[in-house]
Amino acid sequence: MTPIVPALRRHAVVLALLTGALHSLCFAPFGWRPFGVLGVAALWWLWDGERARRAALIGLAWGGGLFLSGTYWLYTSIHVIGHAPLALAFFLMLGLVVIMGSYTALLGALEGRFLPRFGALRHLVALPAAWVLMEWIRGWFLSGFPWLALGYSALDTPFAAYAPLVGIYGVSAVLAVGAGALIEVCRPGRPRRLAAGLLIVLVTGGASLGRIDWVRPTGRTVDVAVVQGAIPQDEKWQHDNRAHTLEVYRSLTERALGARLIVWPEASLPLLYHEAVPYLSAIYAEATAAHSDLLLGLLHYEVSTGGYRNGLVALGPNEAWYDKRRLVPFGEFFPVPPMIRSWMKLGGLDYVDLEPGPATQPPLEAAGEKIGATICYEDAYAADQLTVLGQATLLVNVSNDAWFGDSTAPHQHLEITRMRALEAGRWLVRSTNNGVSALIDPHGRVVEQIPQFVPGVLRGTVQALTGLTPYARTGNSPLLLGAVLGVLVGVIRRRRAPDA
Repeated sequence: MTPIVPALRRHAVVLALLTGALHSLCFAPFGWRPFGVLGVAALWWLWDGERARRAALIGLAWGGGLFLSGTYWLYTSIHVIGHAPLALAFFLMLGLVVIMGSYTALLGALEGRFLPRFGALRHLVALPAAWVLMEWIRGWFLSGFPWLALGYSALDTPFAAYAPLVGIYGVSAVLAVGAGALIEVCRPGRPRRLAAGLLIVLVTGGASLGRIDWVRPTGRTVDVAVVQGAIPQDEKWQHDNRAHTLEVYRSLTERALGARLIVWPEASLPLLYHEAVPYLSAIYAEATAAHSDLLLGLLHYEVSTGGYRNGLVALGPNEAWYDKRRLVPFGEFFPVPPMIRSWMKLGGLDYVDLEPGPATQPPLEAAGEKIGATICYEDAYAADQLTVLGQATLLVNVSNDAWFGDSTAPHQHLEITRMRALEAGRWLVRSTNNGVSALIDPHGRVVEQIPQFVPGVLRGTVQALTGLTPYARTGNSPLLLGAVLGVLVGVIRRRRAPDA
């Protein structure tokens, strides 16, 4: 592809904003997968030949467009459901958009200053490597926000099969190379044939990898039942609705009895665990008689610290807890100074922080299996689950996506969960308050799900699995090392040929 023509150059920032917004359509619920590679290719094309300052502005516009369209649901969570003031909701939503856009802005500034300005080395090596490093840093810096990573657009395509091999950022790398190859295919010269051949190799490689079974069955199957109460978030904690909520979960659990494992969603009851003991004791007795173990998402008071935690309790032969490690900023804790906290108190807003659970926790034991648990958006942090995969034969995620109403967020979150199952090579049982609750197979495919906003019980059979995928063995380290080397090659090339 030749450098951007002058007529388009004048409107590059507007084009970046629009293509960034369109890029969000590659993710659920739209699933227009080609927009993933095309959106990144469009940004890189707009960057070609630009100096650092201009490239940074283009990057800010593209990233801003992506996160404005892709995470608009923060407004729903903060204002519509959370009842925060409108001004605060817009401030937090736009603040996140600017911060996330700053990552592509910084990448634009750095590539404009240090990487080759044109050519195959730029598009097939240096920029894909830099893109991977950007996504990885965005996933952990200042607690991180790994939402809308490019690799998620690979689901339901042959490229998804790279996930057990190299993880989500490795899949992003594959798609980024594909974006660079598209640019080179549109340019005259020898690199066109190289780029076309590379695209063919990437597609056929994914198709071949999809036939490999990286893990092995234990020989055990587990009958599971997922309970979805579908209690609206704005009604759940109202005192007058408490009896109704308890009755919904009691009656749905009665329908689920007989399943070896019954799973409730995150913070399912409007009670702390110790307050719900009499209610839960009756349910536990019925479950025990039916040979069912329970996994219940509940808030609980931690006596040893005097704080509150968001946990998942296993009730079987023994009681065991998994406590959420990654808390949601402005949802479960408030990273604000004391002055702002006092203002929140005066305004009647929730201002009590939850405590995070220990960084390392063993798998839960229930239904005769060792279960790798995550709560809510913890499953967006791919590397966090690696330490437990050596023992876990099954994955469970419980979430409360009711905070986001009828928006794209629950569908995006399901997409993230699917990638975790694929990376780990494990069945994953997902229970949410109002959807999307699902059973996901080791290939990241949704086998069964419950419609959103409808109370119900999802029953199915899953296979216990053992063994480690290549990604589970190595994590992100080999990929990140390769990405650093790729960027260094680009930097050296630019230093030797500044105008290349």
